[in-house]
Amino acid sequence: MKGVDHLAHERNKTEFDVDAMKIAWAGSRHAFELSDRMARLVASDPAFQKDGRTRLGRKELFKNTLRKAAHAWKRILELRLTEEEAGWLRNFVDEPSFTDLHWGMFIPAIKGQGTDEQQQKWLPLAYKMQIIGCYAQTELGHGSNVQGLETTATFDPETDEFVIHSPTLTSSKWWPGGLGKVSTHAIVYARLITNGQEHGVHGFIVQLRSLDDHMPLPGITIGDIGMKFGNGAYNTMDNGVLTFDHIRIPRNQMLMRVLQVTREGKCVQSNVPRQLIYGTMVFVRQTIVADASTALSRAVCIATRYSAVRRQFGSQDGGMETQVIDYKTQQSRLFPLLASAYAFRFVGEWLKWLYTDVTQRLQANDFSTLPEAHACTAGLKSLTTTATADAIEECRKLCGGHGYLCASGLPELFAVYAPACTYEGDNVVLLLQVARFLMKTVSQLGSGKKPVGTTAYLGRVQDLLQCCCDVQTAEDWLKPSVVLEAFEARSARMCVARAQNLSKFENPEDGFAELSADLVEAAVAHCQLIVVSKFIDKLQQDIPGKGVNQQLQNLCYIYALNLLHKYRGDFLSTGCITPKQASLANDQLRSLYSQVIFQ
Repeated sequence: MKGVDHLAHERNKTEFDVDAMKIAWAGSRHAFELSDRMARLVASDPAFQKDGRTRLGRKELFKNTLRKAAHAWKRILELRLTEEEAGWLRNFVDEPSFTDLHWGMFIPAIKGQGTDEQQQKWLPLAYKMQIIGCYAQTELGHGSNVQGLETTATFDPETDEFVIHSPTLTSSKWWPGGLGKVSTHAIVYARLITNGQEHGVHGFIVQLRSLDDHMPLPGITIGDIGMKFGNGAYNTMDNGVLTFDHIRIPRNQMLMRVLQVTREGKCVQSNVPRQLIYGTMVFVRQTIVADASTALSRAVCIATRYSAVRRQFGSQDGGMETQVIDYKTQQSRLFPLLASAYAFRFVGEWLKWLYTDVTQRLQANDFSTLPEAHACTAGLKSLTTTATADAIEECRKLCGGHGYLCASGLPELFAVYAPACTYEGDNVVLLLQVARFLMKTVSQLGSGKKPVGTTAYLGRVQDLLQCCCDVQTAEDWLKPSVVLEAFEARSARMCVARAQNLSKFENPEDGFAELSADLVEAAVAHCQLIVVSKFIDKLQQDIPGKGVNQQLQNLCYIYALNLLHKYRGDFLSTGCITPKQASLANDQLRSLYSQVIFQ
């Protein structure tokens, strides 16, 4: 059959992916038109073809990536693309590359943490790619625990220089993308030492390679860390290892927007609030959430097409077999993933608004919403990336044996996406940060301090602890207020229960360590509430087209009720719903699957 042939035949997958990528990335008519133009540009250019990529050896694979990156930059210059257009073009090239870290981490770090003078010096070079940068934070011995980094930056007042040094094997910078073969410079995070005193971890701009012959500078040992998981996949990226042997850099190459070191070696706090740095973190994490929707959209697109063309069993009297998508078992696995793709897109759009709001508040020295924004972005990064990685693997299974072929696009998509569960914060560690914020919020309820933003529902905790879900029929689960109340009550009751258990420990840190698994569950419940509420908020907007609006409603309730079914133990044990109401929710969920098919 045609659909099976498309999966089984090794070919250029660029056009196959374009539709799903356009749907996932376009958030407005302007964005859609722009993304559509860039998608067509990439799809029509033979230089960007992807056929045979999974069969290439590491050396050939990396050369191919360098060629594509160079060609993309050539086209950007020839067509005089804007920064936004260039970003879309690189997205549609769809290949992990050193440019991801240059544009996504190196430049934002300078913009967020560099002084005006530093930005004026380094950004023009970076924008023209006269230097290529990476982000060297993670070490062999420490990742999530940034304060545990061992690389040192010791100020020498006699020469007005910092001495960058790797004192141990575990202080080796490990994993930075673009570091292994390409980057000429890095933002290196190291322990600042002046006059024998430590002042925490700070960023430094360090040149790694000569701009004449690209060789590592004296005192710098640098290399590629080798093959990663999967065929093709993230092996197009030159993740590297880096050590320093007393490398000297000028004092003005420390990023000094927040903390400055004088000629005499004194540390002086600038008039720029340290909290401004968190704006960059919010930006990066909202991008990761948007990327989750993109990756999941592509996987679901493949699995849905396959389910529609694949037929199996059900033939009577020599007639046609049943389409796989008509089986309830297939629908119950596939449609919640389709709903999740839309849910993550909408919460990603909301996070863009949140980033703008946080940035404006920070510039006005208003830090009141920063803790909530930090917890929110940390939790959503964790929730969406974990769900998406699991969902891509589920999509592979939904395609049967054909999904295991590299030609399906799913194995490579999974291998490329899986690291998102670890980079920019290990997902479990991030959920524990959310849990700390939630426990603090609950502890302050008695003081009269009102929760804000996504935790505002905790201000009604007394009502939520006593409310009963008003569900008498299956159709009652299609009421936004009913769904929201159930998710709010579940999250509130889990938070209060965890806080009460924590209060039994004399040492709060001992309690946090002992109850960490329970606290993660409460954080997940809170984050799922955020996604459900933003999906429902989207339905209140004026979405053109009655059919589109109806299908979005179906997907919204599929997302919510599938979570309710999957986590029914939480809802039942906290008394938010009864077993009968859980059964009615499942009845409504099956009905919604049929409506997705037949509407």
